[in-house]
Amino acid sequence: MERSGVKFFICIAILVSFAASILSLGFSLDVQPASATVESTTVALPVIMYHSILDSVSKAGKYTITPAVLEQDFQYLKKQGYTAVLPDDLIAYANGERQLPPKPILITFDDGYYNNYSYAFPLLKKYDMKAVISIVGNFTEQYSEKEAIMNNNYSHLSWTQLKEMLSEGVIAIGNHSYDMHREQTRVGFCRVSNESEQEYIFNITQDVAHMQALCRNHLDGYEVKTLTYPYGTYNQITEEIAEELGFSITLTCYEKINILTFGQKDTIYSLGRFNRPYGITTYEFMQKLES
Repeated sequence: MERSGVKFFICIAILVSFAASILSLGFSLDVQPASATVESTTVALPVIMYHSILDSVSKAGKYTITPAVLEQDFQYLKKQGYTAVLPDDLIAYANGERQLPPKPILITFDDGYYNNYSYAFPLLKKYDMKAVISIVGNFTEQYSEKEAIMNNNYSHLSWTQLKEMLSEGVIAIGNHSYDMHREQTRVGFCRVSNESEQEYIFNITQDVAHMQALCRNHLDGYEVKTLTYPYGTYNQITEEIAEELGFSITLTCYEKINILTFGQKDTIYSLGRFNRPYGITTYEFMQKLES
């Protein structure tokens, strides 16, 4: 399907989502003009991908580390002169508006676990770090109910906790889909076998747009600028959907160092990230970021 055709179906999905969420959803496809006032430069941007933080070595693994390991990582980054940045910093650089600090790094936490609030949030403040926490709308809604039990082992962040962390200025929110972080019928944003391309575009767009509306509604108009692909599943169509919905940044799970170019917006799409597992030292892990 040509790009114009993809845009057509994205627009239809947006209109349907708007009609369904008219009280809370107001799309603003705001494209900032580049104002390259200095000579174009490039910068290397490593991105770390964390998930769950639990104070139990027995539960640590590929996607779970301990608070002690996280603190060692932060200590290393500070000692080596890294500066944690947020999406607005990357967007300003890609728009040609201002430079990034020396040795920028983007820290991310996927899935929006409650233990990010319990363990990561205090450490972010302690070490003057910043991070993107990418939440799944369905999970956030479940744990925002009055009867929800908050447990570090399995619970997810509530809207109230997210608002508190946002108010401290140490996090930004990422859109990790409303209800596509699952491995049943569809794995992330993968297209299912019996789904036409038009249906695929419609379904992905509606899910992501609904999540955007929820964030605006529950977080006082907060505009999410980062789309974090569930399970890292993405393709050219999802990148076009992200652009049409107004996202400035997309995050994948490919392990690579990103090269950003001053004044070039497309260089903050499809950013690669390094997953942080348990079982290797901070030094060993950080060598990936510095190679």
